[in-house]
Amino acid sequence: MSLNRYEQAIFEYLQSHPEEGRHWENKVATRAARGELPASLLVEELWEYVRERSVHTQPFSDWATRGGVSRSSLRNLADYLIRLWGPVVVTRKSRPAAQP
Repeated sequence: MSLNRYEQAIFEYLQSHPEEGRHWENKVATRAARGELPASLLVEELWEYVRERSVHTQPFSDWATRGGVSRSSLRNLADYLIRLWGPVVVTRKSRPAAQP
């Protein structure tokens, strides 16, 4: 999966700040397991997080001082986080056909 530069920066921030990363991991794991977290909702929550953090936290504050972040897609990041931290989806392998 390919992340755009904003998605990559957010993901790297979460990895480099363990408390923040754990918060998001718990949020995604818990809500995705209950079926309450579609990717579209996670995208909105990630954007709210970026807006909140842009007041005082790098790299988000840099984006704000340069005129804000264009409404770049965070969909790939949302999908990736759900895959990474969400419930494991078990797929059944089809049985090979019986040989006569």
